[in-house]
Amino acid sequence: MKRIPMLINGEWVGDDRHEWMPVFNPSNGKKIAEIVKGNERHVDDAVSAAQRAFESDEWQKVKPFERGQLLVNLANYIRENADQWSEWECADVGKPISQARADVEAAARYFEFYGGAADKVMGDSIPIEDGILNVTVLEPLGVTAHIIPWNYPLQIISRSVAAAIATGNAVIVKSAEDTPMTAHAIAEWFVASGLPKGIFQHVTGLGSEVGGPLASHPDIAHVTFTGSVNTGISVMKAAADNVVPVTLELGGKSPNIVFADASEEKALEGVVKAIIQNAGQTCSAGSRLLVEASYKEEFLSKLKEKFSKLTIGPGSEDNDIGPILNKRQYDQIMSRIEEAKSIGKIVTGGKSVTIEGSEGGFYIEPTIIDELSHSCSLAQEEIFGPVLSVFTFNDVEDAIQLANGTDYGLVAGVWTQNIDVAHYVASKMKSGQVFINNYGAAGGIQMPFGGYKKSGIGREKGFIALRNYTQIKNIAVKFGI
Repeated sequence: MKRIPMLINGEWVGDDRHEWMPVFNPSNGKKIAEIVKGNERHVDDAVSAAQRAFESDEWQKVKPFERGQLLVNLANYIRENADQWSEWECADVGKPISQARADVEAAARYFEFYGGAADKVMGDSIPIEDGILNVTVLEPLGVTAHIIPWNYPLQIISRSVAAAIATGNAVIVKSAEDTPMTAHAIAEWFVASGLPKGIFQHVTGLGSEVGGPLASHPDIAHVTFTGSVNTGISVMKAAADNVVPVTLELGGKSPNIVFADASEEKALEGVVKAIIQNAGQTCSAGSRLLVEASYKEEFLSKLKEKFSKLTIGPGSEDNDIGPILNKRQYDQIMSRIEEAKSIGKIVTGGKSVTIEGSEGGFYIEPTIIDELSHSCSLAQEEIFGPVLSVFTFNDVEDAIQLANGTDYGLVAGVWTQNIDVAHYVASKMKSGQVFINNYGAAGGIQMPFGGYKKSGIGREKGFIALRNYTQIKNIAVKFGI
């Protein structure tokens, strides 16, 4: 059992005077760590230290390419220790170890990608008139806050922290209280790296007691948050009081649209993977299946067969599906499944599972629900578990209307061999990402990621995310003799 202190101003904060919170392995319910139950005073200390570090000559003199080299070094370190980092992520979240390994590689790629971009963040020259040199300069914002969810902690820390440090900001990470281990590992690396103290800090505790004060702090210059819509709204309101920009990724109810001419095996594999990854605890999960009516029975029968062969168990054993994070999440998912039994039809699954030797974990069969009204809450709201709802469409316009028919717009998948249909549907999707004949594109480090409607504000990943952490200054120079 590991005690995880906070990192504030280059010092480890956490001793017997502090209150500590337990961290459990979702696979078996065993306690694996403790974190400091932080408070508003810790947030104030972290923000003050970050401000000093950001404004210090030591940090201002670090050249962009040197910031990039630092991030590339971290990428290399993560890869060199990939097995250990994968075990931490697997134990923390409960996801299958192969998925944890993929997350570790994605984290390394984020630091590598933004490390390479650090000295390529450039402004423009703008023609005004003879005798005026007009240029734009991109400058860092200052102190940025990163409030991290529990489902992909390592990936989501890496994608925003790497971009923020690449552009010269000081960052404060608030990890989820359920999954702090890889955040702590990153903090340990930054301490050993010789980075000016205060440039990277890690605070822990409850969202209401640490995340809230961080989002509302007047000296925070930007807030990045991934999580629920309701919490995202609270974060946005808190930041708005200080006129501070936010990047919000708030989930989805993403559709996979399968036409009758789709490559069947590829579509089946894509639909399955899109809903079972991390036991469906994924913001971009393909939780709605829209199938052309003439093809529904055939496709659904084969999909049910695929589901019946999926294995369930502890993440360390690398089954297809791992545990649900905790009892609260488990109860919420099971209550929605029970609701579905009264208003729809359970095609397969729908039951809890007890795993011998891991009775303390919470496991749910992968579940397919049919015969729901598309207007019901089960079809409209995120369930955040291995639960797939099935609907049918008759033609292209019907498919588009159904796909866009929720408050979310994060990801959509289109499965067809008709190139005209594929591009037409993609053009009509109110969704931040559209995948044609695939779903996810191996994590897509370079591809902008974010949502329409209540799926969020702004984009992460790719070069465009660097703009989240910079502000534009225009300089006009009058010259002549």
